[in-house]
Amino acid sequence: MTTPTPLLVFAGSTRAQSFNRKLATQAAALAGAAGAQVTHIELADFDVPLYNADLEAQGTPRDVVRLKEIFFAHPAWLVVSPEYNGSYTALLKNTIDWVSSPIKGDPVWSSGTKPFAGKVVGLLSASPGALGGLRSLSHLTPLMMNLQCWVAPKQFALSKAGEAFDANGQLVAESARSSVQGVVDQVLNAAQRLNA
Repeated sequence: MTTPTPLLVFAGSTRAQSFNRKLATQAAALAGAAGAQVTHIELADFDVPLYNADLEAQGTPRDVVRLKEIFFAHPAWLVVSPEYNGSYTALLKNTIDWVSSPIKGDPVWSSGTKPFAGKVVGLLSASPGALGGLRSLSHLTPLMMNLQCWVAPKQFALSKAGEAFDANGQLVAESARSSVQGVVDQVLNAAQRLNA
């Protein structure tokens, strides 16, 4: 019997009715059903200011350290990225910038890539448009690779997201559920192989 893979799931949005937060919830449920040990976080629950090196020099915020610990503890991630102006959100970039910033003199977090290196990352997006936020994933992929993550080749961008969920937040189309499941399965399989 294999040990369940710890999987981190989060969306790069804090909007109450965010399609990407709904998609993250669906992905987390599918991953749990597939046997993963899922941790689904909301970035709104962390007090992370806009990155500023002068502010950082006064001390890394406690919630940034919490995020470093959470990211590091999970060998597999699902990141659900909204698309703003053809790219990922400022919230997502700010989170990554803080978590990847080394804490000078800290025996644990002196390496900026420590929370990222070797993580298996699956990318999803949702948008009311026809491309489903696909351009945000094309920008996010090289960013995650630069941080030494292994980005799953299979990705999914949910188009026409305004029509994609029912009143309970469930994906309406079986094809959409199947596409999300495909990303989930690839991430979990790769994480098991890389961490065997």
